[in-house]
Amino acid sequence: MSLAPALQAFAPDPACPPAIVAPTPAPARRGTLAFELAMRHAGLRAVELRYELLGDAALPAVLVAGGISAGRHVAASDAFPSPGWWEAQVGEGRALDPARHCLVAIDWLGADGRLDAPIDPADQADAIAALLDALGIARLAGFVGCSYGAMVGLQFAARHPARLARLVAISGSHRAHPYASAWRALQRRAVALGALQCDERDGLSLARQLAILSYRTPEEFDGRFGPARVVGGVVRAEAEDYLDHCAAKYVAATPPTAFLRLSESIDLQALDPRDVPVPVTVVAVAEDRLVPVQDAYALVERLPRPRLHVLRSRYGHDAFLKEHVAIAGVLREALRQEPRQ
Repeated sequence: MSLAPALQAFAPDPACPPAIVAPTPAPARRGTLAFELAMRHAGLRAVELRYELLGDAALPAVLVAGGISAGRHVAASDAFPSPGWWEAQVGEGRALDPARHCLVAIDWLGADGRLDAPIDPADQADAIAALLDALGIARLAGFVGCSYGAMVGLQFAARHPARLARLVAISGSHRAHPYASAWRALQRRAVALGALQCDERDGLSLARQLAILSYRTPEEFDGRFGPARVVGGVVRAEAEDYLDHCAAKYVAATPPTAFLRLSESIDLQALDPRDVPVPVTVVAVAEDRLVPVQDAYALVERLPRPRLHVLRSRYGHDAFLKEHVAIAGVLREALRQEPRQ
């Protein structure tokens, strides 16, 4: 077992500039796969899986998956020029380069809000296997998963090990921590309370704001926001405008049912790390309050073929979106190393 911690100091904002969106000239295409899936808690269901490929299909394939709000569009391309959710890492010359790999990404099962049933992370893994069958991809050169994507990646590695050379699991583990599950349960109650007031979207807005607080850290807010002020006779925290902005953006793009079912899915994660035979690079963040670093240590201690990086970041769980340089270094190292026999 190899434990290689890579410690990073708290980074100031200038160290995490926004990625420059330059559409890659690599070929890109989208599609939708319709099939039947035997779901772990909901039985046989007719489902659809939307996907996007970036890069030549003849290149080694790497699947890229983010959190429950991430989707199939990871980076801008000539075919689909709008910014993707991981521009900092995907593109020409970047850690995930479509000139070197065919990058495969999906919209999660349930992301459109039409699948109103319990969705296990194992269901997502089996859906990915079905997609690979349809695309004629026998084996992935890598699976890069962040947050929920890391959970699904672990499930894929356990359930379909012959189809995967290596896994990079960033800020995700083999279980949902009970403290984090309680946090998400309160978010789902906020949506339910909104529904009782015939305003499910308002409940979803509050749930998203609570989620943002769990993704980030007190250290970031302390350095970013000032004290509360009296505005129109009401005391208002300076961070409220930021939280309102984040919530409005999320609510505009996410059906409440999608949030509820994917939030539940995180809490259904349960996996024995000893069942994951492929090489796994685990990336943990010391300040992550949703996936405590102790869970990463427990995961690595039980994985047969692990490598561990521990980062320091005031962005907590969202470090994979903000710590561009540190995450890029881990990805480059993990994807070029050959699996040990």
